[in-house]
Amino acid sequence: MRKLILGLVLLLALAVVIDFGAAAYSEYRVSRSLREGGELNSDPDVTIGGFPFLTQAANGKYEDVEIRARGVDSQVLGEVTVEANLRGVSIPASELVNGTVKTVPVDQLDGRVLIDATSLGQFLGIPDLQVSAPPADRSDGTGGSGGSGMTTSGGVVLTGTVPIGPIRASVSVQADLLLDGENVRIVATDLYFGPEGNADFTVPAPLKPAVLGLFTRTVDAQRLPFGVLPTKVYAEGSQVVIEGSGDNVVINLDDLQAP
Repeated sequence: MRKLILGLVLLLALAVVIDFGAAAYSEYRVSRSLREGGELNSDPDVTIGGFPFLTQAANGKYEDVEIRARGVDSQVLGEVTVEANLRGVSIPASELVNGTVKTVPVDQLDGRVLIDATSLGQFLGIPDLQVSAPPADRSDGTGGSGGSGMTTSGGVVLTGTVPIGPIRASVSVQADLLLDGENVRIVATDLYFGPEGNADFTVPAPLKPAVLGLFTRTVDAQRLPFGVLPTKVYAEGSQVVIEGSGDNVVINLDDLQAP
């Protein structure tokens, strides 16, 4: 009986090792296919969830796949990070093994584009730009839209050195992050002197509209991973995040392009 139990334990351990090994190889194949299809600079991180993996592979249906690619060249925003969570992914085992995956049907897909301060600064023409998310609720007159008492939820604080008349100085502004159809708008609403900024320069009233305009731009039709259209935009730490989701999406790796 002891030998039987020991044999079953060893067999189970071997099965787990084989299962994880097969999952790791499949993650590698998917990563390479994404890099080649999307012309990425490096292999993205790919994690295939669910256990056992071999059962999913035999059925050609995977419960959950997470993808994260850093340093993706964007047509508008320089290098960004893209993330995608795919649920109900259909890939035949034969295509996964020989690397001939071309199309990937997905039941549900959530995607995000993360824009850091450096890339956003390049887009705005403010090289030293700093990004910080304000408190979820600030209605004490030090934030919001010029101390109007409006909450800053969904907004962002931007700080950078810009021309103010004949001089250059570092200023902080409160900006709203808005969706306008498929476009993302960054709209500076007022100067900011709260704790999330680090500038205390007071802009003369006649120059204030021009300064706010330097922090205001529209990102035209910024696409999320795999063509998912944006449904939400917000600040997270020192990044601006654009996200969206889609159902019954078919990913064509030959057409996959950086956002």
